[in-house]
Amino acid sequence: MLILTRKAEQGIVIDGRVVIRLLSIEGERVKIGVEAPRSISVLREELLGEVAGENQAAAKFHGHAGLADTLRQLPGRSTTPTDTPAGD
Repeated sequence: MLILTRKAEQGIVIDGRVVIRLLSIEGERVKIGVEAPRSISVLREELLGEVAGENQAAAKFHGHAGLADTLRQLPGRSTTPTDTPAGD
């Protein structure tokens, strides 16, 4: 981990595309700004864990059974399997 000391209004540039700027210091709170291209996701660390947990829960919930249900709901799909006689 790289540790840097910055004063208010000073910034750090990452990979020439992301700028992290220290906006203000008020007591124990530090306000920072992040300038990054839209293609780069910027999340608070605690939200990243929540998003990952929600994605895992959604994947488990929908699983294969959820996929089958979704496919059955598509237009032109039957809700019950049909057998086609051999030779047709």
